[in-house]
Amino acid sequence: MASGFQRDKITGVFTAMDHDGDGLLTETDFTALADRWRQARGAPVGSDDHQRIATIMVGWWHTLRVAAGGADQATVDDVLGVVDQLHAAPDAVTETAHAMFDAVDEDGDGRITPAEHQRLVDVWNGRPTTLGTVFTTFDLDDDGTLSRAEFTTLWTDFWAGDDPAAPGTWLFGPLAGE
Repeated sequence: MASGFQRDKITGVFTAMDHDGDGLLTETDFTALADRWRQARGAPVGSDDHQRIATIMVGWWHTLRVAAGGADQATVDDVLGVVDQLHAAPDAVTETAHAMFDAVDEDGDGRITPAEHQRLVDVWNGRPTTLGTVFTTFDLDDDGTLSRAEFTTLWTDFWAGDDPAAPGTWLFGPLAGE
């Protein structure tokens, strides 16, 4: 069962993804997230970049939908049910981290810059989000960018972790109430 800390993290991300604010996630919320991302990157509708991002986001909806028993909507408790299982599925966490890394790495250079990370957070939250110096905490090898391995560690910290001190806690920006 998810801890209160995990519930807080996931509820914040859930709320940001809930495009229409109805307290439920649907495929429409995931396509809206993909469209926000497309717009932030200036990618034309139907472009390869748009299709790639939409495939990743809608793919997550299909995974969540299965976890929600095939329903056309998912609650925060459905998402937390998936989170509860992630410790037993490290390969799935790594796979989604790699897909997300590819989406965030806009120029395909194998590194995520602070600006690319900022866009991830702003798009995910649907608004500009102040991050301060958190990127320096993420940059585990102190080279000014995030490698695929660093991002995967952060992604795992956020989605499967239960340590408030883990750097990945702030992957999507400050937690609600911070």
